[in-house]
Amino acid sequence: MSNKDYPIQKTAEEWKASLSPSSYHILREKGTEPPFSGHYNDHYEDGVYHCKGCHAPLYKSENKFDSHCGWPSYDAAIEGAIEYREDRSHGMLRVEIVCAQCGGHQGHVFDDGPTTTRMRYCVNSGSIGFTPKDEAKN
Repeated sequence: MSNKDYPIQKTAEEWKASLSPSSYHILREKGTEPPFSGHYNDHYEDGVYHCKGCHAPLYKSENKFDSHCGWPSYDAAIEGAIEYREDRSHGMLRVEIVCAQCGGHQGHVFDDGPTTTRMRYCVNSGSIGFTPKDEAKN
């Protein structure tokens, strides 16, 4: 994790107490889930996807699309919701995406999307939750 101070801070023990082991691994240890295994990969209800760690809104359902990559994909994030970091792990150069409120790892963003934004936010289902449109404030 970054040494940056985020608006929402918790100790490792507090994160572990509030997250499942798999969500903790993804959000706090930069893990990933196997492709096509996540709950939100084939999820297309109207609403807002939020950070599973801090509940900050991150993506609107209108920006979700099927990229056939095995992870939930969006062509845009809610403005100011995501922080972008250079990631040189695994012998490649990628752009990591993290929640701007708690620093929780979401996945990576690529510029190969099929929509007019050309962006593909490739997100782990274990890092997000969902609020249906009738309950969302955005």
